[in-house]
Amino acid sequence: MHIGPHELPNNVFVAPMAGVTDRPYRRLCKALGAGYAVSEMAASNPRLWASEKTARRLNHDGERAPVAVQLAGADPQMLAEAARYNADRGAQIIDINMGCPAKKVCNVACGSALLKDVAAVARILEAVVAAVEVPVTLKFRTGWDLSNRNAVDVARLAEASGIAALTLHGRTRACGYAGHAEYETIRAVKQAVRIPVIANGDIDTPEKARFVLAATGADAVMIGRAAQGRPWIFRETVHFLATGSHLPAPRVAEVRSLLLDHLDDHYRFYGDSGVRTARKHIIWYTRALAGGREFCAHMNAIDSSAEQARAVDRFFASHGERSERLVYAPTLH
Repeated sequence: MHIGPHELPNNVFVAPMAGVTDRPYRRLCKALGAGYAVSEMAASNPRLWASEKTARRLNHDGERAPVAVQLAGADPQMLAEAARYNADRGAQIIDINMGCPAKKVCNVACGSALLKDVAAVARILEAVVAAVEVPVTLKFRTGWDLSNRNAVDVARLAEASGIAALTLHGRTRACGYAGHAEYETIRAVKQAVRIPVIANGDIDTPEKARFVLAATGADAVMIGRAAQGRPWIFRETVHFLATGSHLPAPRVAEVRSLLLDHLDDHYRFYGDSGVRTARKHIIWYTRALAGGREFCAHMNAIDSSAEQARAVDRFFASHGERSERLVYAPTLH
């Protein structure tokens, strides 16, 4: 699959998730088979670009190409300026967020709130595409609510505006993450446009990825919450799509090594604040294992990165021989 001139190694992608898909996590997912990763959402307001939080979100040092930056905003010229700013600093793809359902985003007419105003969508897309030479993509939802689903209209408008690819989360803004993804709407969008369409929503197993690709005709799938604490889902899915067979579950030694390496990269990226931000990742990795709940409760009381890493090491050492394979409960991911 291609996005503009960029040929991607496979069609299994990691979804941009606020507070999750930072540089260490994107690098890990790509190393474990994700064919593409987009940064977590960054504000288009230039007053925020110098902030530590936004600077981190725009940091792609050492990340495998293509570098993709997701931007959020409601002002076409501000978004265009932000796109130019990022392209000048190495972004190879600009992704526009019209899918975030969070109230704090929608309350300022950003994210999926933009789907209420198709004319505003057109102005934004045209301004950003005209501002940069790199491909521009769009991530959006099926509509504002179940009575106002306009994904096909938005998709056609996006294609006419020069958007290079579409990612569609199969829910409305009002649905949030409840209910089931509307794969029939993703299929309708795929049939309505000629540009690549990426299906997102409720893809939590290799079998589900195969089902969604077949049901929607989409060019790729994007996995989000199911990869939290389980980043090897990308290699599992790529392998299953190619062969129809399953890779064995990871061994204790590998998961320990993956998590400790992830933590090391995380601490170096965030500095002292990394202890707090690492907790959610540790919890995702361990909560479905024997003794996981008790360990997670203990983890929240640790304030030292060195002690946090030692505690993780001890936890995995308690799970028997390191050659054994771990069994995760998929309902918890």
